Amino acid sequence: MPDWLSIVVRSIGALVYLFILTKIVGKRQIRQLTYIEYIVGISIGSIAAFMATEMDGPIYHSLIAMTIFAIFPVLSEFLSLKSKVVRDVVEGKATILVKDGKLLEDNLKKERLTLEDVMEQLRLKNAFRVADVEFALMEANGEVSVLLKSQNQPITPSHLGIEVSPAEEPQAVIMDGVIMDEPLANMGLNRRWINTELAKAGVAVENVFLGQVDKAGELYLDLYDDKIQAPEPQERKLTMATLKKCQSDLELYALATESEQWKANYTEEAARLQKLIDRLAPYLIR
Repeated sequence: MPDWLSIVVRSIGALVYLFILTKIVGKRQIRQLTYIEYIVGISIGSIAAFMATEMDGPIYHSLIAMTIFAIFPVLSEFLSLKSKVVRDVVEGKATILVKDGKLLEDNLKKERLTLEDVMEQLRLKNAFRVADVEFALMEANGEVSVLLKSQNQPITPSHLGIEVSPAEEPQAVIMDGVIMDEPLANMGLNRRWINTELAKAGVAVENVFLGQVDKAGELYLDLYDDKIQAPEPQERKLTMATLKKCQSDLELYALATESEQWKANYTEEAARLQKLIDRLAPYLIR
């Protein structure tokens, strides 16, 4: 067999065997590298390269070495699950960098981090002042986790006691000026509907870079020309405004009528409509 053909066969064999070993080791090898996994990854790669180009030695020697290196992290993960001591040695432990708005200089030196390194990591977590940070630590994988002080955390609807509708992924129904039929069908819609919505917005489909439909059936458009602002859907806002107007009209009728029976009826219906508005508000207000 010519040398070049032998290299091709060995390279393909090394790639296939590497793929099999990666599946055996698991997704963690890609998602998060521990010290051992980092060493094993480099070693297996070197052995695979040696296997592809070394023409004298038999292939199975390299395969045995790669297998041993691949088994080692699997064994270490098994022992880590059984023992916290082993887990701390193999995977490492988190290090506190900031506590109660103060940098812990000794821990920074321990992790060999400069002040610029820490500030960069804090900025990536939207923390631009150390004084705003309640707690920040470096995880075993090198990532920095940040907890802002309570007064500096973003306000959410739950803080205000407001109920909102569950978030669902919108469907892209127009991409690069082309209507996507499958997402439309998934939403229970068709081309006639989308053409009607485009006509309402006064936009041609070929001018749409991206069009998305949310779970409420409203179409949001992003046009090729960023200087042109596509109108936002108004159906939900108009529905809410109409309901509120009807509720206000009922209250006015209750105040204007002199009949006690009609006053009671209008008041009761206004209260029922208000309950309906409260239930629909999370779905009609964004």
